[in-house]
Amino acid sequence: MRKTYTGLLLSIISLSAFSQKVYFADGYHGGIYGHYPVEWKTQFIVDQFHQHPEWKINLEIEPETWDTVQVRTPEAYRQFEKIATDKRMEFTNPTYAQPYCYNISGESIIRQFEYGMKKINQHFPEVEFTTYSVEEPCFTGSLPQILKSFGFRYAVLKNPNTCWGGYTQAYGGELVNWVGPEGTSILTVPRYSCEELEVNSTWQTTAWGNSETYIKACLKAGIKHPVGMCYQDAGWKNGPWLGWSNHIKNSSTYVTWKEYIENISIGKTDDSWHFSQEDILVNLMWGSQVLQTIGQQVRTAENRIIMAEKLGTMVYLESESKYSQESLDEAWRTLMLAQHHDSWIVPYNKLNKDRTWADEIALWIANTNDLSSGIMSKALVGLGRQTIETSEDGFIRVYNTLGVGRTELISVELPVDYAGMNFILCDVKNDEIPYSLENQGKKIKMSFKAEVPPFGYATYMIKKKNTGKKNVSGVTFAGTSECMLENDMYRIVLDISRGGIIKSLITKKEGGKDFACSTGEFALGELRGFFYEKGRFRSSTESPVHITVLKDNALETGVEIKGEIAGHPFTQTISIAQGQRRIDFDLTIDWKNNTGIGEYKQAGDWQKNRRAFCDDRFKLNLLFPVNLQSPQLYKDAPFDVCKSALDNTFFNTWDKIKHNVILHWVDLAEENNAYGLALFSDHTTSYSYGESFPLALTVQYSGIGLWGWDYRITRPTNLKYALVPHRGTWDEAGISTENTCWNEPLISSYYSSVELNNKSWINIEHTGYEISAAHILGDDILLRLFNAEGDDSPEKISFNFPIFQVEELNLNGKIINKQAIKTTASGTEMQVSMPRFGLKTYLIRKK
Repeated sequence: MRKTYTGLLLSIISLSAFSQKVYFADGYHGGIYGHYPVEWKTQFIVDQFHQHPEWKINLEIEPETWDTVQVRTPEAYRQFEKIATDKRMEFTNPTYAQPYCYNISGESIIRQFEYGMKKINQHFPEVEFTTYSVEEPCFTGSLPQILKSFGFRYAVLKNPNTCWGGYTQAYGGELVNWVGPEGTSILTVPRYSCEELEVNSTWQTTAWGNSETYIKACLKAGIKHPVGMCYQDAGWKNGPWLGWSNHIKNSSTYVTWKEYIENISIGKTDDSWHFSQEDILVNLMWGSQVLQTIGQQVRTAENRIIMAEKLGTMVYLESESKYSQESLDEAWRTLMLAQHHDSWIVPYNKLNKDRTWADEIALWIANTNDLSSGIMSKALVGLGRQTIETSEDGFIRVYNTLGVGRTELISVELPVDYAGMNFILCDVKNDEIPYSLENQGKKIKMSFKAEVPPFGYATYMIKKKNTGKKNVSGVTFAGTSECMLENDMYRIVLDISRGGIIKSLITKKEGGKDFACSTGEFALGELRGFFYEKGRFRSSTESPVHITVLKDNALETGVEIKGEIAGHPFTQTISIAQGQRRIDFDLTIDWKNNTGIGEYKQAGDWQKNRRAFCDDRFKLNLLFPVNLQSPQLYKDAPFDVCKSALDNTFFNTWDKIKHNVILHWVDLAEENNAYGLALFSDHTTSYSYGESFPLALTVQYSGIGLWGWDYRITRPTNLKYALVPHRGTWDEAGISTENTCWNEPLISSYYSSVELNNKSWINIEHTGYEISAAHILGDDILLRLFNAEGDDSPEKISFNFPIFQVEELNLNGKIINKQAIKTTASGTEMQVSMPRFGLKTYLIRKK
């Protein structure tokens, strides 16, 4: 991130009192987007490198930077090429755009490394990647597995000089074995247990300058080879951070991380740290409109690009037609840039003279979505080329990008000439399928329940005949006090007089359990926050609402709720569908003006540790008090699910941060595995939960935040979320798969003529696995599987297309082994075994 100062005067202190040597990992952080003064920086690094032979440099420079350096300062670039592989230099973070990692999808993390390493090696082919080390808290629990598969041998969990975005839990001594959720271990330099936050600082630990206090603390803790760290901002015009020659602070020895771990440190340890996602203590401006928008933009693009790859793969399997790899690469490039850590922590900073990070992100994401949509549109055309003779009938194909079969309600737009026409909908067996129609101006939308096989499609025919179908009412009103939504899954009662809160939520398929908590201070679905300019909490329950029926038929039931919170109008839709566990919500708050929401109005007290934007209980929240007995909270993370060990998520000072991040979902489940409730979010944000306070999703913060920025309300707030009542724990209930269905919805397309058939190319049913990625690689197919909910038992993966060979690959593309495959009457099968949260990547060579 761009800093506002360029250097630091460091005193020279004698180390004669200490018997051991001490070490320091110096280097640079930044890049063409995150700050890298192109005209002088590369030459400066080269010159300082030659002037100070005792200096070692750890580099965390955005890989795309070297494209610009090569063009604008070619001589400096050529000189840097000569030292890029010197043993005094190490590239420690090759991700394309230095993402935080914990706030994006696991597949996005893999692409960040994949594209970043490729870009660096385009410029410096001999550079190897051995140690992962970063200046920002760019960590997530599943990194050991990802790093080891890319060929990394070591990691560092320190970020001593930039804790603005957070820091890791202090743990251990000189080295630890960082153990990921599926069991992979990587040798790691931790943030030592004795490495405390600096006094009166919210952004440094004591390791940033190798002070005498820090070194004494390390030696007292039994650390034989203490090492500090500072990755200087690339915009700083400093050479060696602690000085040089005979004037190095505390006679510290500069090291690369590889050198330190392999040649200086104790080299191994028996201390295996089963690192939890809750050991990542991070804190961003959750609830601010700018961060909420960025989170939604990134999530939408992540989902769309993965679906584009998968749909493009189906076309290739069907017809040998390939999507443009150049277009796909560019789509990933702009998505990865939007995932840059500066996107999330300094969205209002100027990225160039005309636009802020937030402005640039909107353009990047628009580019990714346009390119992904283009790939998907061409794929839908390509998948409809198996035509039959034109008839009076029409056809709908529904595509499923998941590896498991799905039966879900879908909608498709029909040509305008279907207006006023009578017809029936049939599947490939000629069985009649119920549907509903909705006229939207000149558009006609058909909705029906589609049954689609794994990683494939199902085809339906529209026959022009009289249907004689009748709608079935699922919405009733009890005077002016209650509204009830009902279908085969739920009976939901809304309290009209109290803001439309959910008074009762009965699950018909789960023994008639009512999930709504009927007692206590809070209500299910209540909007509540502290409006500090008013000096009190305000709630949506203070005002009655108006409810309008939007959909009311045998397939779908939906209402629109109009109410207000503190005088500001809001609109919320609630939708339930036949046979669907998920209850969908869409909330919009149409703010009349900016108003302060948070614990208090932050004033000029920045030297104090307390912050008004930390305790999310005071932000505007959606509350979910539920009728569960002593539930345990689980939350997903990239390639991980964490069982929370927190008593609560509440904190208001920087040295007491608690992990309160919802990536895709959180789940409350009773200890006896009887009942549970999952909450899905359409963006990465925070949640609140603890004794005497229900599960709450952060909706809005407005006030002073990081660096004194006023995070104002400037537009309506809109977010989508969903609830899934269930039995059992999250894995028994298939919550991860349910959430993936929400993020990768079925895709439907109308065709005037197409073959009436169903097809499935890849089947991973009943494995607990997910298809993390499926895309074309040369003339082959790359398939990546993630064990989201299964165990380590051997599982059958089926392919319904001719296969010559299957090879298991590391993430760096190296072949691990040739996978045994078996030819059957229906295609090809292989057995796969991996631990829960494990990843495996396969190259499938077609015949």
